[in-house]
Amino acid sequence: MILRKLSIINYKNIRSATLTLSPRLNCFIGSNGAGKTNILDAVYYLSFCRSSQNPVDSQVITHDTDFFVIEGGYDTDGGDAEDIYCGMKRGKKKHFKRNRKEYKKLSEHIGLLPVVLISPSDTFLIDGGAEERRRLMDMVISQYDRGYMDILTRYNKSLQQRNTLLKMETEPDITLMELLEEQMAMYGEMLYQKRCCFVDELVPLFQRFHEDISMGNESVGLQYVSHCRRSPLIDVIRRDRMKDRAVGYSLHGVHRDDLEFTLDGHPMRREGSQGQNKTFVVSLKLAQFEFLKRACAGETPLLLLDDIFDKLDAGRVGRIIKMVSGDGFGQIFITDTNREHLDSILESCSYDYKIFRVDDGDVCG
Repeated sequence: MILRKLSIINYKNIRSATLTLSPRLNCFIGSNGAGKTNILDAVYYLSFCRSSQNPVDSQVITHDTDFFVIEGGYDTDGGDAEDIYCGMKRGKKKHFKRNRKEYKKLSEHIGLLPVVLISPSDTFLIDGGAEERRRLMDMVISQYDRGYMDILTRYNKSLQQRNTLLKMETEPDITLMELLEEQMAMYGEMLYQKRCCFVDELVPLFQRFHEDISMGNESVGLQYVSHCRRSPLIDVIRRDRMKDRAVGYSLHGVHRDDLEFTLDGHPMRREGSQGQNKTFVVSLKLAQFEFLKRACAGETPLLLLDDIFDKLDAGRVGRIIKMVSGDGFGQIFITDTNREHLDSILESCSYDYKIFRVDDGDVCG
């Protein structure tokens, strides 16, 4: 997948930019707050129908303006052209179009343009709650499994309805309660199986990337934790129904799933330094890239590297540069405040590249 042309109007601090991009490497240089990350976020938006940083669509519209528009012209690995449009006016719903035809449901678009973003906020995967790690699984799986988001939506609807019954002051209808529990268990088991398959394939890729970056000096692990591992989910849900009534929400189900990260056999959040944490998440995201490249019918994802070199020593930076400069990666977008980092990449590559300078929302290159 190649993004040939990107047009942005009134997206965060980017008031107007039209970029003709390199099919291989695109570098964005500028000071902190200049707007480099916003350009990558616009690319992300065209793939996921949302910002990677702000779930409230109206808040990505430039201050003192009434709308935003992002347009991208793509070439697939098979040679097909894809033109994607997204636009939104304040107070109105957003519109997403593929080749001038509007989607009926935004979920139909997810997976068409696979993207992997590596950013400073990825450390939340280690420091944040389980919902961050579940979101990672959901985001990746939904890019290659078109039915996944529908199953997840159905599960969440059953969960919300059950929680409503649990909060009732009077005794809820037992027949309705059992029906919702059966739906939760059915959809939950389906999600569990898909997540299991994903994690089983991801782990060896992740460990290989981490070993290459760390030179084998650290051993990392990743384990999927789910209530489904105990026994059939319907039994787990119903076993603690009285506890659920006492607290007013569902304590068990795949909405409580998690990924356990370890460093040398110990919990990552307690053991890792800043550099080790950054190495961990970079390795995890590069594994995600490799996984998606295999899973998305041969369509190579776009790789977005936002401030990737921060908190890493020179040796690890060099090994990451060597990796992403290889033939295994397709089109890459990199942001950095330090021109020296980018120069070291450009010295080691023999392919096409473009450099864009970003200053207070203005982009030139």
